[in-house]
Amino acid sequence: MSEVADFKPGLEGVVAVETEIAEPDRDGGALRYRGVDIEELVGKVPYEKVWGLLVDESLEPGMPDAEGYEPPLLTGNAPSDAQAEIARLSGVWGLGKLHQISEAQARDDLARLSAELMAIVARSARVADGHDDSIPDEVVAQGKTAAEKFLLRWRGEAEPAHVKAIDTYWICTAEHGLNASTFTARIAASTGADAGAAMSAAVGTLSGPLHGGAPAHVMPMLDEVAAMGDPARWVAELLDRGERIMGFGHRVYRAEDPRARLLARTAEELGSPRVETAKALEEAALAELGRRHPERVLATNVEYWAAIVLDVAEIPAKLTPAMFACARVAGWSAHILEQKRAARLIRPAARYVGPGARPLSSLS
Repeated sequence: MSEVADFKPGLEGVVAVETEIAEPDRDGGALRYRGVDIEELVGKVPYEKVWGLLVDESLEPGMPDAEGYEPPLLTGNAPSDAQAEIARLSGVWGLGKLHQISEAQARDDLARLSAELMAIVARSARVADGHDDSIPDEVVAQGKTAAEKFLLRWRGEAEPAHVKAIDTYWICTAEHGLNASTFTARIAASTGADAGAAMSAAVGTLSGPLHGGAPAHVMPMLDEVAAMGDPARWVAELLDRGERIMGFGHRVYRAEDPRARLLARTAEELGSPRVETAKALEEAALAELGRRHPERVLATNVEYWAAIVLDVAEIPAKLTPAMFACARVAGWSAHILEQKRAARLIRPAARYVGPGARPLSSLS
């Protein structure tokens, strides 16, 4: 048996897979999807074509429309509804096990699931708003993009500013390497599970606040800063209490998070009334974090400006994990396919650090 490598908490810096899907530039502050900088994608092509780039390495045909699946019971808790219904679709659609079906079939299964997850989230959000009816398919079909169809299925209307906000957010967060949800999807795929099981497992990771839900914590910060009127004092007092400023620092980037830059620009272009406060807090936070932690870079990350952009589209805080799931179906799908090609079970080692051999009598 080979010797166990040195233990690194959280697998920090451990290379678990090789991927051709996305390249976060740690030091240069860039993010490329299959070599294409996201700066070239936002505002040029809609999210569903970016799904195609990540999954098929081609903008065409992209992610299809949802098929009109009617979930039997939605709770209005979108992340839970998405996880449950995507798992249910494995049985409803009779999805085959990844190790037994062709790559083309796996790709088609993932395309159907990706589109349906967005529809499930939109339907669940409508339930959460107190509606017990569904928007007719012919109304939804009037939408020209996935973001527009999402809003039509949810609210029955799609304001252009809201469409742009959601589309930009989805593109910026469509893929980001081996994060918690993507690793979970790959682990499930490595067992040969069906595509629905792998995607449902990925959605399940979003129930924790440390991955995908951080934007929900940014808006309360901005409200507090606006009420106090002194961003520098607010930051200093928060850090003195040992609390964390949400939206700053990243496990990958050692420079500016490029997604934050794009989302900040979008928030300004869309006329968010929170931009002034957000910029003031950002400036104060960067200055104070730099003073207290000169040994490491704690720059603005994607969650900070994502919160302001999602606020433009009037996305409630509790829906942000599900909105992240809608975006990340592209990355999950691409990684599930890549893991299918790898055809190897993911099985890390564990180092035992418990008590040595001892008799049962020693426990009494």
